[in-house]
Amino acid sequence: MSWNPFSRLSAPKKTVISRTAEREFEKEVKKLEELDEVTRKLYKDAKRLVEANNAVSKSERKLTQDLLTSALCQGEDTLHRNVEEWDHAVVTLDLHSQDLNAATQKTLIDPMKKFNSIFPNVQAAVKKREQSLQEFQKCQAKVDKYQERDRTGQNVVKLDQSKKSLALAKEDFQVQNSALVEDMPKLYESRIDYFHPSLEALIRSQVTHNTEAYKVYSELSSTLCGLKNYTDDEYKSRMQQTLSEIKALSITVDD
Repeated sequence: MSWNPFSRLSAPKKTVISRTAEREFEKEVKKLEELDEVTRKLYKDAKRLVEANNAVSKSERKLTQDLLTSALCQGEDTLHRNVEEWDHAVVTLDLHSQDLNAATQKTLIDPMKKFNSIFPNVQAAVKKREQSLQEFQKCQAKVDKYQERDRTGQNVVKLDQSKKSLALAKEDFQVQNSALVEDMPKLYESRIDYFHPSLEALIRSQVTHNTEAYKVYSELSSTLCGLKNYTDDEYKSRMQQTLSEIKALSITVDD
């Protein structure tokens, strides 16, 4: 959602600040707007990652549970024992998945949510500064108008009042503008120091999870297939041979 206030339908021809300064300010606002969009997307993607991890664990557990209660396993003791071993491995791996999800929540989702909470305040400050700028320009226009009029007593009074209003409007704008000009680049530059530890911690958690998953499935493979003495190439060869034998089976149906 865009929150850049600079797409005004009719900008005044005469401005109280230089167009160069205003363009530089707009660039900083645009950078923060894009950063806002990126962090919100990262937050949503991280939540989907947790949901996907949960879905994978639930799907594999359902698969093993369905097999254990199926007629296929009921009449085959060896197959039943193998599926039980698989089910135990799935339960163990699910614990590691829960640890990964907890780490993702702590190292990425929560920090992103906290970082995203900053942008509504920035948006409000930018809009307030824009309103202050409009008031500044309005007061300047009044001063210009009365300066061009005849110096009657009434016009002199109105000019004096307009100048006082202009001084207040200018001071208010300068305070708000100076704060944003100083703080917005700092906020943008801080993103690296803020994001880097989160992403590093997430990657380490994923490495830990994947390492444990490899151990669990390696032990399961050895238990089910007795492959402790087989290399990967030998295992692939045996699998291919089995598949070839299955394809060669001839199934007939009696009339």
